[in-house]
Amino acid sequence: MNSATIGQAYNYKVVRQFVVATVVWGVIGMAMGVWIASQLVWPEMNLDLPWSTFGRLRPLHTSLVIFGFAGSAQFAASYYAVQRTCQVRLYSDTLAAFTFWGWQSVIVIMLITLPLGYTTTKEYAEIEFAGAVWMAVVWVAYAIVFFTTVVRRKSQHIYVGNWFFGAFILVIAMLHVVNHLSIPVDWFKSYPVYSGATDAMVQWWYGHNAVGFFLTTGFLGMMYYFVPKQVGRPVYSYRLSIVHFWALITLYIWAGPHHLHYTALPDWAQSLGMAMSLILLAPSWGGMINGMMTLSGAWHKLRTDPILRFLVLSLAFYGMSTFEGPMMAIKTVNALSHYTDWTIGHVHAGALGWVAMITFGAIYHMVPKVFGREQMYSVPLINLHFWLATIGTVLYIASMWVNGITQGLMWRAVNEDGTLTYSFVEALVASHPGFVVRFAGGVFFLSGMLLMAYNTWRTVRVADERLALSDARIA
Repeated sequence: MNSATIGQAYNYKVVRQFVVATVVWGVIGMAMGVWIASQLVWPEMNLDLPWSTFGRLRPLHTSLVIFGFAGSAQFAASYYAVQRTCQVRLYSDTLAAFTFWGWQSVIVIMLITLPLGYTTTKEYAEIEFAGAVWMAVVWVAYAIVFFTTVVRRKSQHIYVGNWFFGAFILVIAMLHVVNHLSIPVDWFKSYPVYSGATDAMVQWWYGHNAVGFFLTTGFLGMMYYFVPKQVGRPVYSYRLSIVHFWALITLYIWAGPHHLHYTALPDWAQSLGMAMSLILLAPSWGGMINGMMTLSGAWHKLRTDPILRFLVLSLAFYGMSTFEGPMMAIKTVNALSHYTDWTIGHVHAGALGWVAMITFGAIYHMVPKVFGREQMYSVPLINLHFWLATIGTVLYIASMWVNGITQGLMWRAVNEDGTLTYSFVEALVASHPGFVVRFAGGVFFLSGMLLMAYNTWRTVRVADERLALSDARIA
């Protein structure tokens, strides 16, 4: 079956476009991450240029990876899964195409403006006013395409993965609009309508839920579709998946204040964020266990299926990250961990271990399907990618854990007379070996991403050659 044939029933063209965008932005965004990691090892890598300093490139790295890589992956996965589970073509090919080109233009806006210093300074929401408005327009179009497709479904039942995708779309729209409410000065500068502690609270209500819904809920929708499909078995407990969904979306939205412990935020709000974070462990682990147990009776497939390894390892990191997060939300632990590299390690345990790993598995699953191939060009390259990504992730997060605890202990150490035992520079010197290991981990991970790009390119190229040959025979 060639790509022209498989595109007749469903709109796979937009899925193919988002799959390719996922790989491209993954390479660029992760390369940016390796570059800024190198700047902490060798400061001269800043190049003494204003647009290439750590402060300019770090938000660009997070934006490219979150919105370019992860965002494109969720567009691709949701468009792919909603068509197959609802047994109907996407609502509007034109509007779907608009979401692709519109979303890519959002990423290009970030790619240009952030290095130039145009930023709101809000974590994960740095895009300035005009870009933020355009982003909202594209997202509304996305919601129309997705939900109208669900409404027009041929199956009576709405598969649970679509519940997660739907919640991800709705909540991100709300978070984006509320956090970006601002007074524009011009196209490239605006000021938030909030101030002081209120601004901080709104930002971290957004910031943590950007993680909770953009980097968790949508990917859980991917998990509930691609894990059963790759295993070839139904999800372990459909009832547990429904409980997981309602518990997650009820609790996650309240956890943001744990980013503001020991600040001007009222103590009751800090405690509420801590309590909700601890309770959140239950639904998170419920979803992780549900995904893992789907492999019951099929664990032997891990020996020969590297795509399934990616998906299962992502669940393991999801479980670890969702244990570590609530633990770090406890005030006494937070007093040690906050503002240290431990937080960076935790974020990347989720970003590399959970988000990227499940994306890799989903992309490897989708590429042959949407490009009309039996399998990827090279399965051994998928296997090599798996080990490079795993080694890179472990090196990265372990080095940041060690650095974080070292920094926390050195910063809080005091002499008998109450003066600080260590200067900040001494803590920085102690962190240098960890920075080197983190850079090495990033190189491993980026190398795997480059292998994926090559493997995808060869798969697409072979599919195009087969299609051209088929057309020539028909002619």
